[in-house]
Parts: sequence; structure tokens; C-alpha cells
Amino acid sequence: MQIEVTADTFKLAQVFTISRGSRTEAKVLTVRVTEDGVTGWGECVPYARYDETLESVTAEITGLPGDITRQALYDLLPAGAARNAVDCALWDLEAKRAGKRVWELAGLPAPGPEITAYTLSLDEPEAMRAQAAKHAHRPLLKIKLGTPDDMPRLEAVRAGAPEATIIIDANEGWSADVYADLAPHLVRLGVALVEQPLPAGEDDALLGIDRPVPVCADESCHNRASLAGLKGKYDVVNIKLDKTGGLTEALALRDAARADGFDVMVGCMVGSSLAMAPATLVAQGGKVVDLDGPLLLAEDRDNALKFDGAGVHPPVAALWG
Repeated sequence: MQIEVTADTFKLAQVFTISRGSRTEAKVLTVRVTEDGVTGWGECVPYARYDETLESVTAEITGLPGDITRQALYDLLPAGAARNAVDCALWDLEAKRAGKRVWELAGLPAPGPEITAYTLSLDEPEAMRAQAAKHAHRPLLKIKLGTPDDMPRLEAVRAGAPEATIIIDANEGWSADVYADLAPHLVRLGVALVEQPLPAGEDDALLGIDRPVPVCADESCHNRASLAGLKGKYDVVNIKLDKTGGLTEALALRDAARADGFDVMVGCMVGSSLAMAPATLVAQGGKVVDLDGPLLLAEDRDNALKFDGAGVHPPVAALWG
């Protein structure tokens, strides 16, 4: 088996800002695995928050043996971007060789479209109001917060999109006191979910506090090993394939999280349709789906995912799986 890694860049439709900084492009790694003339592929987005770079992740992938299998992969690479791209590429290869779709191989029902959130870039309140008004037709809007001036921004978005459901990503920027202080206002403004209000590793303060708006673990939840530390603090877990290290663990985490009483959100880094395609399988029946990466791009892969009023659709075979 031949494993090839290439770095690809996709221009964003507009500058995308969160509390950690701004970007104008999505830098991803594309992995192709070829065996007997058949090629499967996958994509990952190395994330500096987890000390990943394009170079470090490329090195992890190119260090793998040529006879790698999905099962062996879990002993050779930790959960993270490198394992994700290879795992998804191996699923795609397996499906192409079998002449079946990945969900058939995984024993899953045929997937359908799921309503996805659309993320608004962090900006001044009036600019965010204008963004919200432009996208007010979308049923679910996500706002990146985690700054000292969050409430004016949230009020502005609600004014711009009075009917949309709103979810918030605080990007580890709050404290338990801030959450408690803001919670009545979040309820008043119809906020349905708050992602990662406290820094991962410093979230014990969530234990035992009232959570009138459900709290979702993002940076605090990577794989099944994370679940034991989330009980009593979180109501929902955000599953991202770049955190779980692939579709295989993402499906296992989804089942384990539900068995432990958590609701499931499926999210993404900013990447192309190739990165979102496997996640659409995990997203089936999720409480919240946030697979809007391609909607933020000015350019995408061929045979890109379809987005319409029904949501994000599963991939066609020509894209993945």
C-alpha cells in the first residue's frame, strides 16, 4: 500500500475570526492510500490548540508502515488529525474495493440530510447584526464568543435573526461565574447550547451548578477515554473527527456518549467537503450538527457536499465513501 500526503489550501469566502485570531484560508492535509490500483482519500486539519502543525502531522503519517490497517492504526497513532485522515482514507479505500458505501460496511442505516449550523465570524456588534440578517433564513446560527463584550454581540445577532435557533461557542473564554451570570440572558435570547465555556482541564467548576442552557464539551472531549471526566459537568459532547482520530472512533464515541446519557453534537474544523463527508455519517440523529466548513469556503473539492433547505446531505461516492 502506498500512502501519499499533500498540503492543500482553500480560500475562505471572507475573513473568519474567533477569539484566538483571524484567517483567510483553510490549510489542510490530504491523504491518499493506494492499493492494487484503487485509491481512497481523507482530509484532516492540524490544529495548533493541540500542538499540531502541517509538518508534524505529515511526519506522523509518512512514518506509518505500508501494510497499515484501520485496526493497527489505533495502536500506532494517537487520537488526532493524522489518524483521522488515514482512517477516513482507509474507509474510502475499503468501500471502493468492495463496491459498497461506507455506511453499508459499517452496518449503519443509509444516511439522510441533517440541518447544520452556520457559523458567524466574530466582529463588532453591528457587523454581526448584519451578518445575522444576511443569514436569518438559516434555521441554526452559531456565534463564536469568549470575549469581555459578548452580550452586545449576542443581542445584535438575535436582533438580526429573530427566528433562528442560536448556539454559542465560548472557546474556553468564560468562567463558571460568567456562565451563571449570563445564563438568564441566554435563556431570554433563546440560546439552545453553549460550547466549552471554561478551559479544558479547568472545568471542574461546572460540577453541580445549574445549567439552564445545555453545556457542550468540545476541547474537553476527544475520544471515549474523555467521557468519565465529563459526567456532572456537561450535557452534550461535540464529536469532531480531527479530535477522535477518525470515523472509527467517532462512531464508537457517539454510541458510548449516548449510553452514558450525553446528547451528541457533531462539529468540524474549517475544511473542505472531503473532511465533512465522513462526519455526515456520525451526525445522523445528532442533537446539533455543525458541519458548515464548505459553506465558509470560496472554493471546494469536486463533487462537493450538497447543502440546501434540508441541510447537509451525505456524500456522493465520487467524493468519498
